Amino acid sequence: MTSPVSGSVRLTVAQALVRFLSVQYSERDGVRQRLVPGCFGIFGHGNVAGVGQALLQHAREYDDGAGSDEPDGLGRPTEPLTYYLARNEQAMVHAAVGFARTRHRLQAMACAASIGPGSTNMLTGAALATIDRIPVLLLPSDTFATRIPDPVLQQLEVPSSPDVSVNDAFRPLSRYWDRITRPEQLIASLPAAMRVLADPAETGAVTLCLPQDVQAEAHLWPVELFRERTWHVARAVPEPAALERAAALVRSARRPLVVAGGGVRYSTASGDLTAFADATGIPVVDTQAGKGAIAWDHPLAAGGVGATGNAAANALAAQADVVIGVGTRYTDFTTASHTVFADPDVRFVNLNVAAFDAAKHSAEMVVADARAGLTALTAALEGYRTSEEYRAEVAERSSAWHEVTEACYHADHGPLPAQTEVFGVLNELMGPDDVLINAAGSMPGDLQALWRASSPEQYHLEYGYSCMGYEIPAALGVKLAAPEREVVAVVGDGGYQMLPTELTTIVSEGLKVVLVVLQNHGFASIGALSESVGSQRFGTRYRMRDEASGALDGGEVPFDVAANAASLGARVVVADGIGEFRSAFSDAAAGDVTTVIVIETDLTGPNPPSSAWWDVPVSEVSTLESTRAAYSEYVRSRAAQRPYL
Repeated sequence: MTSPVSGSVRLTVAQALVRFLSVQYSERDGVRQRLVPGCFGIFGHGNVAGVGQALLQHAREYDDGAGSDEPDGLGRPTEPLTYYLARNEQAMVHAAVGFARTRHRLQAMACAASIGPGSTNMLTGAALATIDRIPVLLLPSDTFATRIPDPVLQQLEVPSSPDVSVNDAFRPLSRYWDRITRPEQLIASLPAAMRVLADPAETGAVTLCLPQDVQAEAHLWPVELFRERTWHVARAVPEPAALERAAALVRSARRPLVVAGGGVRYSTASGDLTAFADATGIPVVDTQAGKGAIAWDHPLAAGGVGATGNAAANALAAQADVVIGVGTRYTDFTTASHTVFADPDVRFVNLNVAAFDAAKHSAEMVVADARAGLTALTAALEGYRTSEEYRAEVAERSSAWHEVTEACYHADHGPLPAQTEVFGVLNELMGPDDVLINAAGSMPGDLQALWRASSPEQYHLEYGYSCMGYEIPAALGVKLAAPEREVVAVVGDGGYQMLPTELTTIVSEGLKVVLVVLQNHGFASIGALSESVGSQRFGTRYRMRDEASGALDGGEVPFDVAANAASLGARVVVADGIGEFRSAFSDAAAGDVTTVIVIETDLTGPNPPSSAWWDVPVSEVSTLESTRAAYSEYVRSRAAQRPYL
């Protein structure tokens, strides 16, 4: 509707929000694209008349004639803001994370939910996005700003603070948070929110809480608010003095080691990392987020490091005198809870776009984009090269681990196969442009140790928040971001039962993914961990309650994964053994519909041999001999722990 005031337009808050998002762009290296191309959502009484109506109106205006002139000066939308109907609010945030990761954090999806449980369902996803440094825009609906129908359905009442709602729980989980209680607040908040979404050093969950009455309230907006804006994602270059200090420290090293994190991949610096290794002879190990940053068969690639890393990488880490962290935040799995970098005089050089991460472990800080920083550091180290003996050691250790990988991939374990055999088939049959998705449980550990990633895009692991249930919704997001790629999500029956709902969304959108479900009737990872800390795998198997004992140690729970997946609309194949799995996967990859392959695997492994430690405290006193023995081992292992100062 056109305002009688020149240069302004009368829209609701929700309509203004949608119109603003539709004209936001990001740009890096001369490539410009929509910053927020779409919105996942589930409507309820909190947003159906606000954001829901605005998305409908935007779609109709686009359909009626993109780009046509309108008297309000805005014109019709020239590009759609596509709406995707999700089935679960937590899942839609996971899907948004999968999308943004695949788009190298240069695009982000919005997620709209109704008030109360709809909005708080997004809290887990918000935490995951912020911990993983991935941009998502969350639009939780809120209670009435006017407070007239107080308390409204699903409202939290805090007698001492009537301005508090459940959405305040998003505050510590968000990199930017605001509650829009007056329409004009949106004018300041929207650009601030976009800045954080597009900033690689600050990004994460961006939350705009929208009271349901304010969403539907009309306001006279300046037309200038809706002009196209391009958010330029700069490649920060290192400060010369910092670069000089870092190069001097590396030059002093006899056994330097690069730890490649997710920042290498997000900055598309894989080629620059490879060039750095070629020029300097410095070997590269990787984190879960960094796997694939250098191809697995490169002579200086030693694979995953840390608690779930491989023996080659961890042996190199144990003797490294200078560790060069590139785009990593050094989680406890990467450092094996501060034990894997064992040289008593080890020093760190950290190249990171975020000063917070660059400062870790008392490092020489190089605050820079990974690509720009690696290019500059390569030039600063001209003439430096590690010894031939060191490079030969790297090759020898890596070769020995490749033999272990082959043994795990072809274990011929029975009667049920080991999950490592499933990974062997996938690693053989998936191409460099295909995407493997996984998250929590025992599988990330096996995959970090074994998976041979031949490209930066092939390996998509969520391990910052280690969130069960991430895999299926992430497959939706990845496929939307890269429809040309084959997307394969691998999930255990535990993770599947937590969040299978977006299978229906995948099917309804006409997308094709392959979902591999490893059914082992329990929690393999926590079962093994429980055993190692003396808790005897208690509560980690899916069993019926036994009437005689009163415990969950009866027969297997008769949950039919295949039937459930079929009921959600997917094509389903049950594979009996590795041979049938190979055939089923080949057929699914060649097909054009979403296929779920269910294969039963051994709950107890075997898994790859461990070469590092992870700090999980053990009960200091116990009547159980298994716990007392585990505590004694814990004390011995903890003795190697130390801060890096």
